[in-house]
Amino acid sequence: MNTAVRVAGYATALAVVFGAAFGVGSAVGEPPAAVPAVAAHPSGGHSSDGQSSDGQAHGADDGGTDGLAATAAGYTLVPAVDTLEPGMAGEYAFTVTGSDGAPVTAFDVEHEQLLHLVVVRRDAAGFQHLHPALGPDGVWRVPLTLPAGGIYRVYADFVPTGGPELVLGTDLFAPGDFTPIPFGPSRVAQVDGYQVRLDGDLVPGTSSPVFATVSLDGAPVTDLEPYLGAFGHLVALRRSDLAYLHVHPSAATPAPTDRSGPGVAFVAEVPASGGYRLFLDFRHGGVVRTAEFTVDVG
Repeated sequence: MNTAVRVAGYATALAVVFGAAFGVGSAVGEPPAAVPAVAAHPSGGHSSDGQSSDGQAHGADDGGTDGLAATAAGYTLVPAVDTLEPGMAGEYAFTVTGSDGAPVTAFDVEHEQLLHLVVVRRDAAGFQHLHPALGPDGVWRVPLTLPAGGIYRVYADFVPTGGPELVLGTDLFAPGDFTPIPFGPSRVAQVDGYQVRLDGDLVPGTSSPVFATVSLDGAPVTDLEPYLGAFGHLVALRRSDLAYLHVHPSAATPAPTDRSGPGVAFVAEVPASGGYRLFLDFRHGGVVRTAEFTVDVG
């Protein structure tokens, strides 16, 4: 499907969303004229309509508690280690156990992966989005290097076969000096020569359209490549307690040869006022990059 055909198909469906968001977006720059439709998924595995497999939305609707506990719905995140030396290449291994205490070995593929692992320091710095490999013994393993000392939060985002969508969390320690980074509000990110702008406001308790626009050396990027079955992957964390809100595009899965840009639209829900850190993964030129934003809500 070429970009022109796909954009024309989305234009009508997005008209209402763009109209509602235009007043907000114009304060920081107009949203892109044509972007793929998306919907909010404030938790782990996601369906195309923003609902979980049991018909209930997660994250915002449950008070923003995803990722705050290691156990939920009878499943437990069990790390093999709780300490890694900062600055040294290591391996992070863990299991997900069921109510019987045995490792779970059957998972559904969500966004091209069996499990998404997110690692971030407690001050919301050092974000990493990883995809561990599952062994026949039920142990997940992934290379991991923690950039500096501090306490990190690890999130496992997955759907066990026959079970609910889950985001479980636990702490990981990196010995050494730790100075928290005081992130000020920021809606423009610079990464490897790319500039990514975030338009639109997040309003507590309601669906809020936000728009990410990608440019390179001042020129719009119109050939963003699919990544994890979409053109953008957005994770939001509440800074006060690192509650996890997972936001995904809900447009039809693009073909590997499809391209899009410069804008990607999201409809996100946040549970309450406060500060949030948002991390947008996008792929261009075969490389995945992450743009970071800090937004005050409320």
